[in-house]
Amino acid sequence: MLRKIDHLNLGSSNLGWLQSKFHFSFAQYYNPQNIHFGVLRVINDDTIAPKSGFGTHPHEDMEIITYVINGTLTHKDSMGNERSLGRGDVQYLSAGVGITHSEYNNSDEVLRLLQIWIFPDKKGHKPNYGDQKFDSSLRHNKLLPIVSSKANGSSLAPIRINQDANFYVSELDKGVSVEFKVAKNRQAYLVLIEGKALINEFELAAQDGLESTKESLKITALEKSHFLVIEMKKG
Repeated sequence: MLRKIDHLNLGSSNLGWLQSKFHFSFAQYYNPQNIHFGVLRVINDDTIAPKSGFGTHPHEDMEIITYVINGTLTHKDSMGNERSLGRGDVQYLSAGVGITHSEYNNSDEVLRLLQIWIFPDKKGHKPNYGDQKFDSSLRHNKLLPIVSSKANGSSLAPIRINQDANFYVSELDKGVSVEFKVAKNRQAYLVLIEGKALINEFELAAQDGLESTKESLKITALEKSHFLVIEMKKG
C-alpha cells in the first residue's frame, strides 16, 4: 500500500527566524491520525534564517538525525562536541539518558535541514554524538546508505543508530530512475526534498512524502530531484 502526503497538508509553523513543515504531529501541530510511522516519530523540514537558531535545549531517549540540505549548521552539545556541517552532511545524536545541545545558523545564508527523530530500541542508552560528511558524487544517480542499525554489521552506512532503521539519499538527474526494494515485513517513508519525481503511480513535488507498507518503489526524476528514504521494520 502506498499513501502520498501532500506538502500542502503538512503541519506548519512560522516563527519568523524559523519556518517549519511537520510530517508528523509536533509542537502546536497535532493530528491524532498522524503521530508516527512505525519507529519514525518526527520529520521536520526546517528553514532557519541567518544568524539565528535553536538555543541550548535538552533531549532524552530519542535517536535524532539531521540532514543538511542547504547552508551551514553549527552544533554544540554538553559532551563537548562542536561541529559545522554543509549540504548533504549528516549529524547523529543519541540522546539516551539525557543531553543538551544547540543548533545555529551562524552564516549569512539561509539554512534548510531535515530533523528526524527515531524511537530507540530501548530507553537509557549512553548519550552519543556523530557526524559524517559526504561527497555529492556518492549520491548522484544512485542510492547512498547514510544511516543504519548498530545491530546490522554488514551495512556500509557510516552512521549507526540504536534502532532497526536504514536511511538512504539520492540526487537524480532528469529522466534517471532508481528502484528501492521494500522487503517483507518492512516499510518505508520517502521525502522528496527537491525537484519533482514519479514514484510508482504517484507524482511528487518538493516536500511531499510517501508511505509504503508493502510495495517497492520505482523513483523516476521528472526534473533534477533529491530525496531521502527511511526503511524500517513494519509496525
